[in-house]
Amino acid sequence: MNISGNTIFIPGATSGIGLALALALQARGNTVIVGGRRTELLDRIAAEHPGIDTVQIDTADAASVTAAAERVLARHPQLNVLVTMAGIMRVEDWHKPETFLASAEEIVTTNLLGPIRLIAAFVAHLQSRPDATIVTVSSGLAFAPLKATPSYNASKAAIHMLSESIRLQLADTSVRVVELVPPSVRTALLPGQESSDFAMPLDEFVAEVVGLLDSEPDATEIQVERVKFLRYGEARGDYDQVVATLNAADPHGR
Repeated sequence: MNISGNTIFIPGATSGIGLALALALQARGNTVIVGGRRTELLDRIAAEHPGIDTVQIDTADAASVTAAAERVLARHPQLNVLVTMAGIMRVEDWHKPETFLASAEEIVTTNLLGPIRLIAAFVAHLQSRPDATIVTVSSGLAFAPLKATPSYNASKAAIHMLSESIRLQLADTSVRVVELVPPSVRTALLPGQESSDFAMPLDEFVAEVVGLLDSEPDATEIQVERVKFLRYGEARGDYDQVVATLNAADPHGR
């Protein structure tokens, strides 16, 4: 995708990677719309960052996605980039189904059904734009599992294959599909992750992502250097070592 001159909707961008990426893309000359569930956060973002529009959306609610898409397209008919950022991550113990089942269902709803609903809501419009992009967000854990987060790992593996598949289907349209593959980043995705030495500093991650978008406009996956250890373990032939190292080093790999 081109790094400037776009109109970009990022649901799930009231904090963490989403918000940092939204601000970085605005600074590169894009019109950015931030989506989120909490109106107080949206109001604060709009007040603190003039020029960023905000739309309330809960990607776990199909009706909310439909209504938000209508609002976004009514206000921003030039929209040509959708970033399906919203996601949740939780530690689970699969020895005890009463402790993980409800959480697992919520993770799948948010992390997999949410992006599917978003793409369904915007793909017809995006095909009408001469240069459009869908950015999905998977994870290094789509390629090497963290023991503590089974449903998150599975949801992100599904996002990877979804991205691969719809890229093939949309190859005859103006819509490109780009998969962002983050490593662990210092955000509040899990308790303690914001201060974890294992996680990549947020500002460094976003700067590298924007640099890759700028230097590799035809890339189908955006991979910072730090995620390649996880991404290519199987291809290198050291997958078992990658999994062991990940679960020994990560503070949540208990």
